[in-house]
Amino acid sequence: MPEAKKTLIILTPAFAEHEADEWLPSQEHFVRAVKRNFPGLQLIIHSFLYPLDNPPEYQWFGNTVLAYRGAKKSKWLRPFLWQKIWKKLEAQVKEQEVIGIFSFFCSGCALLGHYFAARHNITHRIWVLGQDARKENRHVRFIRPQAAELVVISDFLQQQFATAHGIRPAYNIPIGINPGLYSTEPCERDIDILGVGSLIPLKRYDLLLEIIKTAKEQFPGLRARHAGDGPLKEELQELAREYGLENNFSFEGKKPNRDILRLMQRSKVFLHPSSYEGFVAVGLEALYAGAHVVSFCKPMNKDLPHWHVVRTKEEMIAKTLELLQDQALDHSPVLPYDINDMARQIIGLFSQETLTAASISEAIPAADKR
Repeated sequence: MPEAKKTLIILTPAFAEHEADEWLPSQEHFVRAVKRNFPGLQLIIHSFLYPLDNPPEYQWFGNTVLAYRGAKKSKWLRPFLWQKIWKKLEAQVKEQEVIGIFSFFCSGCALLGHYFAARHNITHRIWVLGQDARKENRHVRFIRPQAAELVVISDFLQQQFATAHGIRPAYNIPIGINPGLYSTEPCERDIDILGVGSLIPLKRYDLLLEIIKTAKEQFPGLRARHAGDGPLKEELQELAREYGLENNFSFEGKKPNRDILRLMQRSKVFLHPSSYEGFVAVGLEALYAGAHVVSFCKPMNKDLPHWHVVRTKEEMIAKTLELLQDQALDHSPVLPYDINDMARQIIGLFSQETLTAASISEAIPAADKR
């Protein structure tokens, strides 16, 4: 009988449908970082809702993904979906040496993960990533997580979860980025202002357009871009026309991560006007690309170089103009948190043995360019 493999099970509402796709970029980059750092560790990803059209099982960068296509099912049929996933998990626990279950978001996946792990005496961690820390998240009262079960990605989320639910997450491991994904080819910083993200009300990209309109008054030749898609696209396109930004601003649409990083390397200021964020991962990516970040959200208690936190729309406009006026603005890359460090810290929460056995020099290739 073959020896059981050390396995980490991941529960997530969605996952990339193929290697060129991205649903949850930070989480998918984390999976790849674990694979780089711990090549002997098997990852099995259970994706509850999306993708919709993939086969039930497929490979993604050497990791097994089980797609249940739950979004196609009525919410009244979800208990049958969970029953199916529960049975799959039981089979894996019998066949593999499962070091733990890692649930992305404190939501339905974590609810199943919490009770399955308790039933089978398996370590369970919940990755709190943003909106799931808010008081409105009703899943928390049903999960009833222990503090040691919760992993947050920022100081802000740790405090937010404690205030909203009376539980202070025990582990605070900031989100990280992969420097190996950036182009080393030199490029001109020909984009003055860049925004990246979903075109939804929470992200407040109407404010981005208003700031660009104001900045244009001082810089008539201003060049600005936005990468991303969403339900508010047509409304925001109409607003851009109303503001007369046809020659200054363009919607780039949804782009692969590599193309977004290149846009960031061409940008001077990265604006993120969102009203709420657990940690703006695209902000960290912009920092390493050499852009200055301006946002309302302060993820960490300490200040991050080239990350400017403002409180009001007026302050965001003033800071943006100040940065654009600075002819000697420093565009050196800033790397507050590396994704490889993040991956090692998280795996350490499940298995110190696995962490100790993984030699960094042996596990990580010179660079992950994919």
